[in-house]
Amino acid sequence: MTARIGIVIPTMGSRPEFLVQSLASIRSAGSATIHIIAPESAKLASVLDPSSYDALIIDPGTGLSAAIDVGLRSFSPRVQYINWLGDDDLLTEGSLDHALSVLAGNPSIALVYGGCEYIDGDGKSLWHNKSGSYAKYLMRCGPQLVPQPGSLMRMDAYEQIGGLNHQYKWAFDLDLLIRLSRVGKLQFTPRTLAKFRWHTESLSVGGRRGSVTEASAVRKKYLHHNLKLISELWESPIRRIVLRAGSSLTTRQVKSITGIVK
Repeated sequence: MTARIGIVIPTMGSRPEFLVQSLASIRSAGSATIHIIAPESAKLASVLDPSSYDALIIDPGTGLSAAIDVGLRSFSPRVQYINWLGDDDLLTEGSLDHALSVLAGNPSIALVYGGCEYIDGDGKSLWHNKSGSYAKYLMRCGPQLVPQPGSLMRMDAYEQIGGLNHQYKWAFDLDLLIRLSRVGKLQFTPRTLAKFRWHTESLSVGGRRGSVTEASAVRKKYLHHNLKLISELWESPIRRIVLRAGSSLTTRQVKSITGIVK
């Protein structure tokens, strides 16, 4: 393949029906090399259409961020733009082509991001994060509203900052975004680029409290020393707000499933 884009899908292989949809969405989003990283025990080669992906890599078993990092570094030198996608999430049609046009047109941009639709396990729409240029500033002192699904970054920028920080279980994407913003621009594009599946089996949903706590620690890490001393003045209410928002979205999902909200 001659694709300049590389997309990694980390998976345990436990949700093959979602994985098939994710792979199909990447193919419809643009020309990309797709590497799946999974435990050898998943035996995905026997259940997936070989044309739906380009390589299957064994997960080193040292955590999600480490698995993604291995996948992102596995591409050939011709791949210049990269990202990962959850095995239950989706890219919108033509989204990679669009993101590539933004990145390729301005070498000062390290990452491009757009809107993201939240869907339930059946693919029904729950909420739409339209995001905006403000999100890249807000993430330093408030909720992280830059959607990772659908974004696209430069490989050289990723390598320049040393890749993902493996010490984080949930907030490694926030840590990555902050470090990327130090070497290039984070550019918003007013287009929905992905669909994030919100369900109880999702790592970020199931570990909501841990994710919120870890994100708070990441924000504090990059504050000026003097601000760190007083950061709990705003971090404590921010954590409560984000947790409440997550609970509200989960409630909306339950109501949608039970037919209360249609």
